[in-house]
Amino acid sequence: MIDTDRITGATRELGGKIQGAVGDLTGSHRDSAEGRFREAQGAAENAYGQAKDGVRHASDRAQDYAGQAADRVRDYADRATGRAEEFADQARDVADDARGYAEDAYERGSRSLRHGARQVGHQVAEYPVASLVIAGLVGFGLGLLVNANRD
Repeated sequence: MIDTDRITGATRELGGKIQGAVGDLTGSHRDSAEGRFREAQGAAENAYGQAKDGVRHASDRAQDYAGQAADRVRDYADRATGRAEEFADQARDVADDARGYAEDAYERGSRSLRHGARQVGHQVAEYPVASLVIAGLVGFGLGLLVNANRD
């Protein structure tokens, strides 16, 4: 299942590209800069959603592996009940540890993304002219790339 942040991020990114292109075409620096900013926000949100999907996928895989380990433990239980119970406890501990690691990674990723978004916002607020110049250069570069692909 795709995370909603990926969908909204991709939508915001596309909307920003369109707004930036329209601003470039009409000569509206405000629309162009806003579009580039929305595009960057969308890309960040999309990346955040991808990170969440990756963590969720890793957690699911850990659960799958834990399930497979539990099946193997049941097979061993038929041969030696005492040893199988010991293996089952170890498999549950590993699954719990893996889930804990995945949850920790997810939380760290969330904090890092929020921190990065705040930092970008502060930089844009502190250096608005430089931010507009950078956004303009990025837009110009994207325009060149788009134009180059048509040839």
